[in-house]
Amino acid sequence: MNHGYYASCFVVRQTESGHDFLQLLRAGGQFMQQTWQLVTGKIEDGETAWQAALRELKEETGLQPIEFYQLDTVNTFYIAARDAIFQSPMFCALVTNDAQVKLSDEHTDYRWVKREQIASELMWPGEKAALVELMAQILDDGSAKPFLRLSL
Repeated sequence: MNHGYYASCFVVRQTESGHDFLQLLRAGGQFMQQTWQLVTGKIEDGETAWQAALRELKEETGLQPIEFYQLDTVNTFYIAARDAIFQSPMFCALVTNDAQVKLSDEHTDYRWVKREQIASELMWPGEKAALVELMAQILDDGSAKPFLRLSL
């Protein structure tokens, strides 16, 4: 049995009509090609999970957050083809409403999805669980928000 460690990051912007969530379309020839995903990447040796999330955010989108949060939810899943269990700590990057996405070659497109629709657009149960926490604690100013915020 193999293990893998990744970091995943929701990217959220505030608009006049509410919150939008960024999704990236995986390029052909990539694992999970042609699916809409969060910013996600492998945690490198000597790197913390939050550092990996920030690095992947910059590499995959060119974006810099104005606020950055950890989530308590860790997405854990098994992929039989690799006989591997993956764990992915979850993060949230808030960006400006005029943030300009610059895609890496890992992705061919991006979209902003309204808050009311994002749950139905997420693929994995662990991401959906993290979304519930993100909405309650970060976007809706829950009691844990100040303790989840990470200094940039």
